[in-house]
Amino acid sequence: MKRWATLLAIAALLASSSVWAGNGLINVRSEFGVERTMNRLQKVVKVAGMKVFARIDHAKGAASVGKSLRPTQLLIFGSPKAGTPLMISDQRVGIDLPLKVLVWRDAKGVVWLSYTRPARILNRFGIHDREPVKNKMAAVLAKFAKAATQNP
Repeated sequence: MKRWATLLAIAALLASSSVWAGNGLINVRSEFGVERTMNRLQKVVKVAGMKVFARIDHAKGAASVGKSLRPTQLLIFGSPKAGTPLMISDQRVGIDLPLKVLVWRDAKGVVWLSYTRPARILNRFGIHDREPVKNKMAAVLAKFAKAATQNP
């Protein structure tokens, strides 16, 4: 019976639109193209009252040096209210803050939204005294990812 439960759990994970990679990334498949997914993400971030620090188009950067890259965009955003307590615990976490979300198209034409799991960021610096912040970050990122990649 335990074996069936395990197999069902694995099947559900594989069938979902989110995939956790062993490198600490959450990858969410998008119903939209890169530009539209990123526009939706940027809008939901701003509506939530967070600051957008930069939007980087890596494909345009590649084109500027005569190289070709599939559509790839990065959004850098955050909130001092959430980030400052983490930096009080360990200022080096600032290397991973503000948050970053990458929207990219793979070789098969599938568009993905990817971000680092907050637990991975905090564990990297041994920050174990900010569980509520970590949980809120995880929930907010998951909510943003869903809003950017799927119709309601």
